[in-house]
Amino acid sequence: MKRLIAVLVGSVLLVCAGAAGAEGCLKGAVVGGVAGHYAGHHAVIGAVGGCVVGHHLAQEKRKQAEQAQTQRTLAH
Repeated sequence: MKRLIAVLVGSVLLVCAGAAGAEGCLKGAVVGGVAGHYAGHHAVIGAVGGCVVGHHLAQEKRKQAEQAQTQRTLAH
């Protein structure tokens, strides 16, 4: 059973990394996988959720950085 979970988590990480461009996905998947494992042996579900949340947060951070750069450019 542990081997199956390890294979599934590895597969999810590879799929998330390719689909999300790895921006925030890998870190989120690792954190979510660990949290899911300790929250009732739901590592795969946690990894997928962590990937989605991590990617979303990375995109928000990128947008804020772009806006700040634009404001600095317009101020000069």
